Amino acid sequence: MASIQQLQTTLKLTYGLVPIVAGLDKFTNLLTNWPDYLGSFAGMIPFEPPTFMAIVGVIEIVAGIIVLLRPLIGAYIVMAWLICIALQLIIGTNFYDVAVRDLVMALGAYTLAQLTRHTSGK
Repeated sequence: MASIQQLQTTLKLTYGLVPIVAGLDKFTNLLTNWPDYLGSFAGMIPFEPPTFMAIVGVIEIVAGIIVLLRPLIGAYIVMAWLICIALQLIIGTNFYDVAVRDLVMALGAYTLAQLTRHTSGK
């Protein structure tokens, strides 16, 4: 059976590396065409969609690094970020399946924060 430390490490690597990979992909669009996820918000942002997504990519990369270095605070940052993305997808697009996935991922980030709090004694 996996220990709490093993579970925390798995979640830390997941919530650290996935935002870094997704952030890097905002510059290449190899996984998907990220500007499509802006939906009706595309016309409201002060930048061209690819520029905006590059900014989002940098934020995601930084969030992933924070998770790897400071998992307690990083997990809360990623959780909040995923909730914001899900809300944007619900309000401005038809990507409801992705919104649900992001909400489930936010719960996983919350779980990482709680495991980290438990193992650090805070």
